[in-house]
Amino acid sequence: MNKQSIFAEFPEKPVLLAEAKNKPNNTLLVNGHFHTPFSFSAFTEIDQVFKMAEAEGVQVLGINDFYTTDGYAEFADLAAKYKIFPLFNIEFMSLQKDLQDAGVRVNDPANPGRTYFSGKGLTSPLVLAGEQLRLLEQVQHESNVQTAEMVEKLNDLLAEVNAGFSFTFEGLKAKYAKNMLRERHIAKALRIAIDEKISSSEEKLNLYKQLFSGKELKSKLTDFTGIENEIRGNLLKTGGRAFVPEVPKAFLSLEQVIGIIVKAGGIPCYPVLLDDAKGNFTDYEGNFVKLYETLVNKGVYSLELIPGRNTFAVLKDFVTYFRSKNFLITFGTEHNTPQLDPVKVSCSGGVDLDEELERIGYEGACIIAAHQYLIAKGEEGFLDADGIAKTKKYDVFAELGNAVIGHFAK
Repeated sequence: MNKQSIFAEFPEKPVLLAEAKNKPNNTLLVNGHFHTPFSFSAFTEIDQVFKMAEAEGVQVLGINDFYTTDGYAEFADLAAKYKIFPLFNIEFMSLQKDLQDAGVRVNDPANPGRTYFSGKGLTSPLVLAGEQLRLLEQVQHESNVQTAEMVEKLNDLLAEVNAGFSFTFEGLKAKYAKNMLRERHIAKALRIAIDEKISSSEEKLNLYKQLFSGKELKSKLTDFTGIENEIRGNLLKTGGRAFVPEVPKAFLSLEQVIGIIVKAGGIPCYPVLLDDAKGNFTDYEGNFVKLYETLVNKGVYSLELIPGRNTFAVLKDFVTYFRSKNFLITFGTEHNTPQLDPVKVSCSGGVDLDEELERIGYEGACIIAAHQYLIAKGEEGFLDADGIAKTKKYDVFAELGNAVIGHFAK
């Protein structure tokens, strides 16, 4: 574990800015949001992310695991090894109860009120205590309780169909996860067990049919991602035989999540879903002006997008509008499914970001970099003492962050 921030020994601001003046002001490629095996990930290890980033020319990476910062130490060490700048982030699932009651979909199209929310540029190693630490540990615990119950329900079903094998929560966690076992880990483990223990394709298909209550497997047996998604949809989601609903304690309010992020030295950030494959938006996001007003009222001045699920035209319009409001904007790939896509960010259909979008994404990363540096130095970062973002100093923070990233790469 790193005993202090990797930025603590960086030179003072005048020195960093002077260094940067002697270098070309290039826009670097950024992936500011991806998950690692510390939650669930397409990557088998964090080192794989860096190798792919190096090969694809991505020079800034942002770890963004669910509910945990346990990957920070390894992530920081690998960043130093590869000279790829690290952004230290986290993600939560929160619940806005009033929107749930009103049937308003936020950034989960299937569950009204459920709100995914990120923190950007947390202290590394994490500095958190008191009520905020208790709340973080509460959601970590409740997540594991839920998946442990799923494993037991799945075992009951496997015994019922005479599958000939079963699982334990601790065994799955040791083999497929770190400190948190998630629903996707269970789906992966079941798919692998069926592959390893049953040789006949016909018998595999028959077992899936039994497990799926008579429904045929739609994916090819070689389509691992498709199979795992079908396992989740048929067994682990609402109506599935191994489904276990979250208890209220599994969700923090949005205000509680923002409180944890700010106390952990981070910047509250709303992850935008934007348009889906059919061009639809959630109730919360359909009106850009209304979304802007809502976020500002909640003290949120930072956005992240996963362009791989958005059309270029919609993404461009949205980002242009919020950039005009001096919002901090970053882009990522998530990689929280079995599908191993490139680390380089692109829009749906593999359409590249244009130069302006890449620049905006890099500026966002620079602001987070500056924030991390200033907090490590014991100074105020992008948020003031009241937790309000210094949006009028956007360019100042972007310039300092560019210098911080440049010094790191030396």
